[in-house]
Amino acid sequence: MTGAKRKKESVLWSKMHTPHCEDIKQWCRRRIPILEWAPHYNLKENLLADTVSGITLAVQQVTQGLAFAILSSVHPVFGLYGSLFPAIIYAIFGMGRHVATGTFALTSLISANAVERLVPQSSQNSTTPSNSSLLGLTDFEVQRIGVAAAVSFLGGVIQVAMFMLHLGSATFLVTEPVISAMTTGAATHVVTSQIKYLLGIKMPYISGPLGFFYIYAYVFENIRSVRLEALLLSLLSIVVLVLVKELNEQFKGKIKVVLPVDLVLIIAASFACYCTNMENTYGLEVVGHIPKGIPPPRAPPMNVLSSVVTEAFGVALVGYVASLALAQGSAKKFKYSVDDNQEFLAHGLSNVIPSCFFCIPSAAAMGRTAVLYSTGAKTQVACLISCLFILVVIYAIGPLLYWLPMCVLASIIVVGLKGMLIQFRDLKKYWNVDKIDWCIWVSTYVFTICFAANVGLLFGVICTIAIAIGRFPRARTFSIKNMKEMEFKMKTEMDDETLQQVKIISINNPLVFLNVKKFRTDLTNLIHKENASNLPLDDVNKCEQNTLLSSLSNGNCNEEASQPCSNQKCSFILDCSGLTFFDYSGVSMLVEVYLDCKDTNVDVSLANCTDSLIKAMEYYGNLDSEKPIFFESVSAAIHNIYSNKNLNKLSDHSEV
Repeated sequence: MTGAKRKKESVLWSKMHTPHCEDIKQWCRRRIPILEWAPHYNLKENLLADTVSGITLAVQQVTQGLAFAILSSVHPVFGLYGSLFPAIIYAIFGMGRHVATGTFALTSLISANAVERLVPQSSQNSTTPSNSSLLGLTDFEVQRIGVAAAVSFLGGVIQVAMFMLHLGSATFLVTEPVISAMTTGAATHVVTSQIKYLLGIKMPYISGPLGFFYIYAYVFENIRSVRLEALLLSLLSIVVLVLVKELNEQFKGKIKVVLPVDLVLIIAASFACYCTNMENTYGLEVVGHIPKGIPPPRAPPMNVLSSVVTEAFGVALVGYVASLALAQGSAKKFKYSVDDNQEFLAHGLSNVIPSCFFCIPSAAAMGRTAVLYSTGAKTQVACLISCLFILVVIYAIGPLLYWLPMCVLASIIVVGLKGMLIQFRDLKKYWNVDKIDWCIWVSTYVFTICFAANVGLLFGVICTIAIAIGRFPRARTFSIKNMKEMEFKMKTEMDDETLQQVKIISINNPLVFLNVKKFRTDLTNLIHKENASNLPLDDVNKCEQNTLLSSLSNGNCNEEASQPCSNQKCSFILDCSGLTFFDYSGVSMLVEVYLDCKDTNVDVSLANCTDSLIKAMEYYGNLDSEKPIFFESVSAAIHNIYSNKNLNKLSDHSEV
């Protein structure tokens, strides 16, 4: 018998702890979204649109990869790798259908701080080949990409850790004004970083607090060093890009294929530079040699991780916030959902895994998302198709980009930031809607350009929390419901006098330490006001006389003077259906209000209370056990008041 019982218990235990096949499938679909949408992919409807979008996206990925790699202070070829591997990883684990992960200006700027600090330009020795024979690059270049890859690796680890801690639910703290201001400030930083290429001047690396202003100060001090050829070519490129993109946007409904002006400009500028030998004739800076192929994977150097913690946190937070905003905007526009916590996992793995393939930190970019919108992309297949064309560039076309002028590449980057820069127009919206949000936007933007994107983001979040804490205690804590607007109808014969004497107070906010003081003050004032309004004039005069006699007699008043002033008391019902949560201060305040009202002969009932609230109040205070105070609904509380009124009338008649 004992053996059979043990066998039965072991079977039950195994059933409880052995995961079913269906549970594993659901977990995989939830954590690897490609398994959910890939089997249902419609080739006939989506493939053509995704192919066109993928080709257009590949052009932008290549140009941004080259530019943002230089922005990150590493060799341009590593930007091509950073445009390839993160996009593949995100397509597998990400939920945003129009999110193209790759190199990102903000994360490149942050990682550049670590690269320039740990491997400064002064340590360069271009004549020394790498002992590791990594694509024939120098030891200097290999050391620099090692630091950038370490930032990417540690930033990804932080994002995965945040996924495991379910911190995706805390993203509500990063409001739209904060994201808008931070990304606009970061875009301003990127434009500033491209100034030296647009003007064709040599400039040392400048960063740190107020580095934004030091760069412009250096430019004005060396204004005579500007190369007129680079400036004219930059202006021409910007004008062509803006005009053609505006025409593409205006006539996108009439033309089936959008003109890839970025690709045309790259080919034309590279060919013109090659034919006229601009590098030697005019001294224009070009991209330079781009080696073919992809080196074998290698783990980033772990000995520098402790030195890049600050940059890694900046990459993790700034990259995630900017990418999540794009994913949520895409989901809202095309009517699907995005799991904030899953995005932490997707972007974390998009940084950890590619760091072993010499990739700089990655995130989604507004320009790439805009391309997917404008070209009619349907799914992440567009990003996977773009990866095929990036592979073609890496293995075949890359060396041909040697002659691409840096000023043209910088022009493409600046025009690509148009979507972020025009967010200045949001200032009018915030001013008309909420001037406090306007102040948050401006202050976050100022902190971003004065310090860095991660500092601006942190400042914006702290400001938002501080203002919310300051506003919360001042918010309206409850509202009075009109009896005629109640959803139920009383079928009892309730007289008008009773209706006037019942006040239903709906609690609208949580009761926590931030607002309990205001709630108690408002509720006490309301109770005193209603009781005073229900007193006849003679009773009011009598109440005042009793109060005066009580104060003059120093507590030795007679029994009549100390009696309650009103026989026509008003009953109050607290509707707790809107009380979402509470703390110790909130519970203690509710109990104290009830006991105070009980002492002053005022009936208070609580309706729609949760079990936890009832348990907490009963545990905290010695409540009246003879008379019920908790009711399942407002109607039940009103019925109880009416029943008590009838009982009181019957008792009065019996005494007579």
